[in-house]
Amino acid sequence: MNDKKKKPQKLKARLPRGFVDRSAADIRAVDEMTAKIREVYERYGFDPVETPLFEYTDALGKFLPDSDRPNEGVFSLQDDDEQWMSARYDLTAPLARHVAENFNDIQLPYRTYRAGYVFRNEKPGPGRFRQFMQFDADTVGAAGVQADAEMCMMMADTMEALGIARGDYVIRVNNRKVIDGVMESADLGGDENAGRRLGVLRAIDKLDKFGFEGVELLLGAGRKDESGDFTKGAGLTAQQIAFIVGYLKDDKVHPTSVLYAEGHGELQTIEQLVQAAGYGPDRIKIDPSVIRGLEYYTGPVFEAELQFAVTNEKGEKVVFGSVGGGGRYDGLVSRFMGQPVPATGFSIGVSRLMTALKNLGKLGMEELIAPVVVCVMDRDIESLGKYQQFTQALRHAGIRAEMYQGNKKNFGDQLKYADRRGSPLAIIQGGDERAQGLVQIKDLIEGKRLSGEIEDNTAWREARVAQVSVPETDLVAKVREMLAGQAEDRARS
Repeated sequence: MNDKKKKPQKLKARLPRGFVDRSAADIRAVDEMTAKIREVYERYGFDPVETPLFEYTDALGKFLPDSDRPNEGVFSLQDDDEQWMSARYDLTAPLARHVAENFNDIQLPYRTYRAGYVFRNEKPGPGRFRQFMQFDADTVGAAGVQADAEMCMMMADTMEALGIARGDYVIRVNNRKVIDGVMESADLGGDENAGRRLGVLRAIDKLDKFGFEGVELLLGAGRKDESGDFTKGAGLTAQQIAFIVGYLKDDKVHPTSVLYAEGHGELQTIEQLVQAAGYGPDRIKIDPSVIRGLEYYTGPVFEAELQFAVTNEKGEKVVFGSVGGGGRYDGLVSRFMGQPVPATGFSIGVSRLMTALKNLGKLGMEELIAPVVVCVMDRDIESLGKYQQFTQALRHAGIRAEMYQGNKKNFGDQLKYADRRGSPLAIIQGGDERAQGLVQIKDLIEGKRLSGEIEDNTAWREARVAQVSVPETDLVAKVREMLAGQAEDRARS
């Protein structure tokens, strides 16, 4: 009998499907991008607000896509009081709850923006994640379509603030009353057809992804994807499918619905308002194919679309497509209030827009210099105090700096660490230098620096000083001077 205890198995590190770790470069890129978006929103008079990651499930409503999947597309858990909570699916439903709960303290129209992560319990795939960031702006309490027109203009200004040129983007606008009127004309009106209408909206929303053939399948019995997964369709008749697809193709379909006429009139008003403000169809245009998938939209809907081509994972050149959207949702706040509360808003997909800006070379262009490394030559308290003093002096001067905190005592290993960090300079002080009040500054970019003035490599190496000795009091000034010289060389190269 073997009484030896089994060695516990090592836990396997694994990332949950549909989630990603974010690198320092991506975090900085997002910060750079959201700062520019925030500046536009603030200029339009919007103020920030923040809501929690979780809401009570009933507050999210019945507006979620993929209703055939578990938990209606959300991640849910039950609290100790047996109430169900869900991770927020978007930032709009939580805002509606916030407005209703604080209605007496909020000044209407309420103009607000917020950024945050949202979560979707959907099948992950290439470029499709279960957690991603959105950046929203909303106006609550403004019934006129001038508020919708302003949203479109703000989105156009946001695209340009991010460096996306005219011609590379367009804000496309439609109206849910128009498409609802089309469905009424196709005998899909009434409460008894509410589920089928939602299926139609979800099908049309996939037009840019699956084309007309895919939409026809989703309007009918359903569609099977490449993996074999089947998505149930809206179950329309061939005649109904032909009518709706004819409208999308602009085949001179003539809906007779009063609702259609009302929506068409609102679109004309928006077009007149944006054109009066100088936003022509090259920036904002009416487009009948725009269909936002969520059920809570009640009027104008908008889509920010990028027009330039990128190479997809299959090596194909495709138009980048949508990076954000929104619309009017007059019924969402009213669910809590028992009274009409009009609202309109726009949401930017931060991760997708970041990818687009990287493709355009508009993000991550700001130079970030790695920290200067202060080497630790001696480890007595007096020496460590000196090294920390140098580090803090550089930091207080606005220079990125770190004192070496590793276990390696070998000086060469510390320089290898600094080199792997991409550090531009190393600060060195041993006992002899300390006794004289001196400090050594080593230029670590020696082998990486190019000079446009000296073509011969030998002459260049002889002309540059790789390491200098300066008084402790001159440390900050000399570091600044050497960093400036490196920056000039990078500019020349």
